[in-house]
Amino acid sequence: MAGAQPLNRRALLGGLALAGLAGPSLAAPPGLILSGRYRQGGCAVGLTAPRADVSLDGQIVATASNSGWFFIGFDRDAAPSAMVSVQTAEGSASYGMTIAAGDFDVQRISGLRQNLVTPTDPALLERIKAEAALKAVGFASRTDDDAFRDGFAMPLKTWRLSARFGGQRILNGTPQTPHLGSDLAAPAGSPIMAPAAGVVSFSNPSMHYEGGLTMIDHGQGLISVYLHQSRIDVRAGERVSKGQVIGAVGMTGRATGPHLCWRMKWRGRNLDPMLMVGLKSPV
Repeated sequence: MAGAQPLNRRALLGGLALAGLAGPSLAAPPGLILSGRYRQGGCAVGLTAPRADVSLDGQIVATASNSGWFFIGFDRDAAPSAMVSVQTAEGSASYGMTIAAGDFDVQRISGLRQNLVTPTDPALLERIKAEAALKAVGFASRTDDDAFRDGFAMPLKTWRLSARFGGQRILNGTPQTPHLGSDLAAPAGSPIMAPAAGVVSFSNPSMHYEGGLTMIDHGQGLISVYLHQSRIDVRAGERVSKGQVIGAVGMTGRATGPHLCWRMKWRGRNLDPMLMVGLKSPV
């Protein structure tokens, strides 16, 4: 992976030619290089001019970092095509891509307490509402960072994928919204490690649905999320490094066994965290 040094225009355009990104990307400065996994739940990591405006399908969604790095995420229900554009005072560049359909299954889970599926108690509903507001603050974090450029590692050393991202959930026989995380079964107490550097945007040991919950902002609105923890070792505002232990696997909240539900979200779009692991930067 390249270091965090901005490329000059000649080097950037040369890299574009090698990457095979011809056409509009070469028409005018700034340069634009992209790599990623272009599918529902996937993403693109890009390199362009420092502080360039970044647009997705005509809407400005981010500003490139001081080194020119930016992140784009494709929602679980993303459209089959996308256009990424960058613009500076010098000009603009664009690249269109086809977004592959995700492969989503149906997940049936029984034996949950009913107040974890269809709660009716007024006090509990108020608690859930208040917790939703707290989570919204964590997801709204926007650190001016590009920690995602160094790629993501798995948050657990030993695990078994017990539920994939995006599957339709049927809980106690009741259809629910899709499962927007990857469930990693592991022994209770297994250490959870930050898969990339970032700033903790939220932590709470006793959420109703999520149990022990932590969020990490990796820059430009990319938030990774860790549910059902038995222990939380970090606090909001704390900067964490890649590989740092942030908590431990548990079965708190809505869980039938010890596991980590690992999620990612980018500016309201739900991403498959497993697609981030091993992702190579464009240069």
